[in-house]
Amino acid sequence: MKAGDVVTILANVKHWHGAKKDSWFSHLAVEVRGENTSNEWCEPVSDEEYSKL
Repeated sequence: MKAGDVVTILANVKHWHGAKKDSWFSHLAVEVRGENTSNEWCEPVSDEEYSKL
C-alpha cells in the first residue's frame, strides 16, 4: 500500500492489518452502520512468525 490508497473491507470479512517488522503502519478506519454485520480481525501472530516477515 502507498500513501493515499483506499482499501474497502466488506462487512463480515475477516482481515489482517499488514504491518511488517521493519516498517510502520498507520490507518484511518471508517465504519458504516448495517444490520447483521461484524468486524473480525485475524489472530495475533507469534514473535517467531512476525520476525519472518
